[in-house]
Amino acid sequence: MGAARPSKGSGTEAAGAARATREHARMITSARLEVERVGPKVVDRVDVIGVPMDLGADRRGVDMGPYAVRYARLRESLQALGIKTVVDHGNIPVPVPESASEHEANAKFLPIILAVCEQLAQKVEQAVRDGGLPIVLGGDHSIAIGTLAGIYRARGSQPGLIWIDAHGDINTPLTSPSGNVHGMPLAISLEDHAVAAEHTVLIGLRDVDAGERKAIRDFGIRAYTMTDIDRLGMERVIEEAIAIAGTEPRSVHVSFDMDGIDPSEAPGVGTPVRGGISYREAHLAMEALAAAGVVGSIEVTEINPILDEHNRTAELAVELILSALGKTIL
Repeated sequence: MGAARPSKGSGTEAAGAARATREHARMITSARLEVERVGPKVVDRVDVIGVPMDLGADRRGVDMGPYAVRYARLRESLQALGIKTVVDHGNIPVPVPESASEHEANAKFLPIILAVCEQLAQKVEQAVRDGGLPIVLGGDHSIAIGTLAGIYRARGSQPGLIWIDAHGDINTPLTSPSGNVHGMPLAISLEDHAVAAEHTVLIGLRDVDAGERKAIRDFGIRAYTMTDIDRLGMERVIEEAIAIAGTEPRSVHVSFDMDGIDPSEAPGVGTPVRGGISYREAHLAMEALAAAGVVGSIEVTEINPILDEHNRTAELAVELILSALGKTIL
């Protein structure tokens, strides 16, 4: 038998795929040039907002995260970096689980979490309108619902989103195995149109539920697992992430769940997963974002001082915030 002939459409499909590949390469090159052109620039003002939220997770202790980060000399470190104005708004009040009702078992404490997130959204919105760069300290990752809503309201447009996490956090009450809302903030933010799937990037995934896999595919979100980072390297991953999330100044929100980092470096998290982002990979990503000048807001979540070792995880969080804001080795 002779060799099978390609179908008439195969040439067109191949040409289309080639064009898409070239366009993607052009975007990455453009992002790289933008990184080199802009360079790190320290912002003039940051607004620190604490959210001692632990209603979204089963494990207690994450509500002390904002205190641990402040204890790790966040304010002093920001001032030493050259930031002229550091406004600390304190903590948004959050009910303790013992005084609250869970309501629905498949979305525990959701009405209360949404109420707290509304307060956070108002704080974030005002901070952005005042010219500040919000730094939101969690608390569990459910707080991202409020952070993203506030940014969207202040700017009138959806921010690009780089979500660094071991988990997808894109469950819904129908797909969540636990009913914990800290596994749902990305899904809720997408539903609320606070962010757009085409400008959202997940980095560091290694523990993803079946429902989340489907959601990531259905939304068309670009997701980099740890396998992708191993294969491509963090430099390429973050360059591609910037090209997708946005290259405009201060257009990207960085949502950093500290369990995205390997637990050997960040032991103080409630849901550690081995095989995570290394210390240097994490700093490389933040340094690249700073060099590109795209960071407009940051949140750091899921630090649990009860499980930490000598406040190592909070101290690392401060280091990463500084790298994202322009601190370099030389």
